[in-house]
Amino acid sequence: MPTTLPPKENALFKRILKCYEHKQYKNGLKFAKQILSNPKFSEHGETLAMKGLTLNCLGRKEEAYEFVRRGLRNDLKSHVCWHVYGLLQRSDKKYDEAIKCYRNALKWDKENIQILRDLSLLQIQMRDLEGYRETRYQLLKLRPGQRASWIGYAISYHLLKDHNMAFTILEEFRKTQNISPSKLDVEHSELLLYQNMVLREAGRPEKALEHLSEYEAQMHDKLVVREIKGSLHLELNRFKDAEKVYRDLLRRNPENRLYYQELEKSLQLEDPEDRYNLYMQYAASYPKAQAPKRIPLTFTSDETFARLVDNYMRPAIHKGVPPLFNNIRNLYSDKEKAKVVENVALGYLASLNTFQTLTGKGGELEPPTAILWVYHFLAQHFDYLRDSKRAMEYINKALEHTPTLIEAYMVKARIYKHGGDMERAAQCMDEARCLDTADRYVNCKCAKYQLRANQVQKAEETCGLFTREGVGAADNLNEMQCMWFQTESGYAFQRLGKLGDALKKAHEIERHFDEITEDQFDFHTYCMRKMTLRAYVRLLRLEDVLRSHRFYFKAAKMAIECYVRLHDKPLTANDEDAEAGSSELSAKDLKKLRSKQRRAEKKAQEIKKANTEVKENKESEKKADPFKEPPLESEALSRVSDPLDQALKFLRPLQNLASNRIETHLLAYEVFIRRSKLLLMLQSVKRAHAIDPNHPHLHEHLIKLAVKVSVSKDLKVPVSTVIERELQKLLGNKDLKQFNSDFLERHSRSLLHRLSGSKMMCLLDASKVDDALALVTDLSDNLEDRTLENCTLIYNTLLEGTFGECSDLTKEYFLKCRSLFPLATVFAKDDGAVGNVNGVEGAQSNPNEPLCDGVA
Repeated sequence: MPTTLPPKENALFKRILKCYEHKQYKNGLKFAKQILSNPKFSEHGETLAMKGLTLNCLGRKEEAYEFVRRGLRNDLKSHVCWHVYGLLQRSDKKYDEAIKCYRNALKWDKENIQILRDLSLLQIQMRDLEGYRETRYQLLKLRPGQRASWIGYAISYHLLKDHNMAFTILEEFRKTQNISPSKLDVEHSELLLYQNMVLREAGRPEKALEHLSEYEAQMHDKLVVREIKGSLHLELNRFKDAEKVYRDLLRRNPENRLYYQELEKSLQLEDPEDRYNLYMQYAASYPKAQAPKRIPLTFTSDETFARLVDNYMRPAIHKGVPPLFNNIRNLYSDKEKAKVVENVALGYLASLNTFQTLTGKGGELEPPTAILWVYHFLAQHFDYLRDSKRAMEYINKALEHTPTLIEAYMVKARIYKHGGDMERAAQCMDEARCLDTADRYVNCKCAKYQLRANQVQKAEETCGLFTREGVGAADNLNEMQCMWFQTESGYAFQRLGKLGDALKKAHEIERHFDEITEDQFDFHTYCMRKMTLRAYVRLLRLEDVLRSHRFYFKAAKMAIECYVRLHDKPLTANDEDAEAGSSELSAKDLKKLRSKQRRAEKKAQEIKKANTEVKENKESEKKADPFKEPPLESEALSRVSDPLDQALKFLRPLQNLASNRIETHLLAYEVFIRRSKLLLMLQSVKRAHAIDPNHPHLHEHLIKLAVKVSVSKDLKVPVSTVIERELQKLLGNKDLKQFNSDFLERHSRSLLHRLSGSKMMCLLDASKVDDALALVTDLSDNLEDRTLENCTLIYNTLLEGTFGECSDLTKEYFLKCRSLFPLATVFAKDDGAVGNVNGVEGAQSNPNEPLCDGVA
């Protein structure tokens, strides 16, 4: 078969290429048919390959592969066929295979610019930095006059941390540019700033400062230039110059806290008195600025702190600033300061009730709203201290004063949430939402509270008020990559026992991160063309650690927990997701749950019916999209044959990118213990021990591993020797009973540590059950972590029978908790009722965690 087409057919082939470039795929197929219908060229490789590529764009993937492979078989020496095959592999995200195809194409056409560019894109996408450097060198030799050739080659050295070579290449390129010093060229400015960034990362601050001074006139972003100057002066210990720069920056923006910190370093202030005087000068110079008034609160104490916090809070109460408490909440880590803040706020309340002023007799009269904001503040204050009774008193007074204050309803909802009543919390937040239905932020808050209360259908309806019409809220939020909603939905499904639905949400979030990774392709050429080089390098570095983001961590943790649970209790053929958690509920609660589920399913069917027509209209579009991933099915996800292997897919990114979090290694232990991988269990324990050797769950894992090793008889000698040696180091050369006893003694004021130590006490000596129960059921006032979450965990542990039959003691413990946490629904049930095994429904482990992550 001839590989070279005659003029007529060659013209048709060029038209096929043009149609592909202009996305005129049907016309391209017509021209391909004209060539292939000629018996002489019916097996022309390049035409077959282009026909396959065109069919791929129309969604006919199987036919596309058939034609491309057929074309390649007919012309193995054609760079076009190999290039097309590579494009096909790339469209299927098989990047390693695509790179091989491009390399084969270059064997037959070594200087093909387009193939080299496509290869370089895949190499930087896959972080094959050595290969990327070689490809960019080839492009530079072929196109030395193009700016992108020089920039790409320099970036390759920068990413390989050869900063000096990167700077040299950029400098050689800069010399070829005839830019007038007086001319303002933004792209040239970005090149100079990127050059400076390379110098700073190379550890050459003097050269970077010299470079900055030389080309400052040509740098467009004057603010960034000043900030870089200040940091370089500090690095070089030129404190006077640094002081001048940061004082200049503070004149520009007196609210920037970083500038104040750097100014302190420039002035070498260590004495709190000197620091205080500095901030007082700026507070006097910029009376409207909040930063110089707020920062001293972190390092002052006693009377000075009381005076400063009074000066900070009083104007906010007078004006009515709702986030006042959030602004000073981090001061509460110091209990003395928290007490001072409380005294100041209570003093305001007494003064307003007596004199209608904030400063006592003879002070300036305050508006009627001042007392409202004092109530609002005190409610948040006592809620943070988990004094639900007093917090509720103050927020009710605020609502009596102004029944339409949205912020008051939101605080009341938060009090109920921290008190352990998520249903009433969701109701209060819904009342706040109803007061302003156009407020997207309150809408998101309400949806999140409903999800914490396991009201998934209600939350979707709430979000549906702001999503696109004609599409289900969950589908629309998935399209918009609204990960806070999907994470909370997943945890709600997990609490309800619907593991399939929870896993679906986790996999949806996993897909979002895949899409974000894929989106890099749009920037590899764009950033070099637009010269946004600093931003491009930051993007690449962000993508390298993308899965360390908290959204991915939450989704991965949820998925691993669900898969571990499916491994322990696989669903049988007759199980339904709705029944998965029913064994943990009493008959009365199970009846309520089934009734709720029936109502929810009926409502969901109605919504599904209303949206059927819209979905049918879009079905054809979905079929035509060759890059659309298949939909996730809850049922299939919950019935996988290898749940632990699936858990490992989520665990590995955490081990690589979230290794500084102890939860990663505790999750790894849970997976590996079920796979009986003793060395990997040891690895997980050691890594966790390096982060927090006193973590209660780590203590349990350590002792369980030691017990497991001691009873294992089929261990190979080298393995048992290594494990025993490492365990002795971790245990401090103590026997297990002594190690556990010391642990309990060290952490005698921690409920969680007592619980873990007591479990291990029973594991090591079954006769110690009574001692263990006495430890975990003691709720004395000197405990540091006597929180609702921890007390609920202990209560559920007692109900599960971890310490054997102890119904009388459980009932007594239940009554103690009821008096301590009057709002908690888990302790408002009949005595002996089963609590939520996963902890308080919807309660947060961290009261400072933002409620609507990523929601503006």
